[in-house]
Amino acid sequence: MSKYYRPASMADALTALAAAGEGGRILIGGTDLIVGLRHHTLQPDLIVDLKNAQDLPEPITVTDAGASIGPTFTMTELITHPVVQEWYPGLVEAAGSVGSVAIRNRASLIGNVCNGSPAADTAPPLLVLGASVTIASVDGERTVPMSEFFLGPRRTQCTPGQIVTQIHLPRPADGSGSASRRLTRRRGVDIATVSVAAQVDADGKLLLGLGAVGPRPLLTGQTDPLALEDGPALIKVLDELLELATPISDVRSSREYRIATLRALTKRAVLTAANRRTNKEMAS
Repeated sequence: MSKYYRPASMADALTALAAAGEGGRILIGGTDLIVGLRHHTLQPDLIVDLKNAQDLPEPITVTDAGASIGPTFTMTELITHPVVQEWYPGLVEAAGSVGSVAIRNRASLIGNVCNGSPAADTAPPLLVLGASVTIASVDGERTVPMSEFFLGPRRTQCTPGQIVTQIHLPRPADGSGSASRRLTRRRGVDIATVSVAAQVDADGKLLLGLGAVGPRPLLTGQTDPLALEDGPALIKVLDELLELATPISDVRSSREYRIATLRALTKRAVLTAANRRTNKEMAS
């Protein structure tokens, strides 16, 4: 049976996790951890509940430069926060697709990415938005770009004994827009079959984040300025960008179906992001 520890400080939490090594697990929302415990797919030696730590970073801190999000910031809080809604609409869309209302009321943004799932719903928009993460250990803190955070299935830069304390999001450039699109087998409670996020700058430069089509969430290179109203030219560029995807066939979908739906969802996300640059009606 797992031991349960509720430290009063981050220092105590990090010391306990360092001692537990591979056997330690962090509890904040617990939407994945509790499921794993119930199904006996996770059997940690120690569960460290961070909710009582008095020196956790604030759930969200907003400055002119951007927003920093702490471990306790839930998906519901993210979706309803006015600054997040204004600056990061693509992230709001992705968070709104996570699980059910009950799950979103408990699940945290940091927890969603720390699981390291290639299908993590919020990973593609965080990638295109230029996010970074701060990781704490008994040896100190370091900050790494989100583009370097994901290493492979269930593997991230946050190793045993460490805690992601914040996600940092730069304020989007004026005239830019973002959007996310996702496909699942059934609405609301299933893992994404394919997901995509798009960021379009004022001059038409395009950046894509892709989920569930590779061993980790993927980030494309940024394109040169595009004439997005030129349909054939846009499709050609998207096809080139999507060569990065390496989907597999599994219980959720075939490889061929993922490729076909990814192309369609990407175009929708790009056009929606482009429309949001000038607050036009959202594309469907």
